[in-house]
Amino acid sequence: MYNHPMRRHRLPLLLVFAVITALAACQSREVEKVLKVTDVDTGWYDVGVVNGENKLVPSVSFHLQNVSAEPIENVQINAVFRRMNEEESWGDRLIRGVGSDGLAAGATGRALVVRNERGYTGSEPRLQMLKHSQFVDAKVVLFSCHGSRTWAKIGEFPIERKLLTE
Repeated sequence: MYNHPMRRHRLPLLLVFAVITALAACQSREVEKVLKVTDVDTGWYDVGVVNGENKLVPSVSFHLQNVSAEPIENVQINAVFRRMNEEESWGDRLIRGVGSDGLAAGATGRALVVRNERGYTGSEPRLQMLKHSQFVDAKVVLFSCHGSRTWAKIGEFPIERKLLTE
């Protein structure tokens, strides 16, 4: 009987220790300081013929490099596409930038490709579409998030007026 009350105290202490350990393992990182966007390539991806017209959408490909001394995992990326001189979003795509397998310290991840669903359609050849007088250039703003931290801007890139087929 004497040891029975001590066992009751041990269980909550173990539970508190487990919660503290779990929270420490789930710390959020400042991705804007940990990750660097490299090898950026932008352009207008040729979707093909949609509803009888040629369709081009803005596209960006890039790599993430871990510039910290610690590995990082489970990083989300939100690519927000905007037409130049407009503040409202023209579309956005949420992707996994780094999976649960992680990105080692100093390592660079695989190429990530993000394309907007919205774009331009026309009956003229695709290269002529890029030269049209009413064509409005676009840009992409990349935001990143790790854990419970708020989204942080990690890059902004103009979409180059070139045709992409891959």
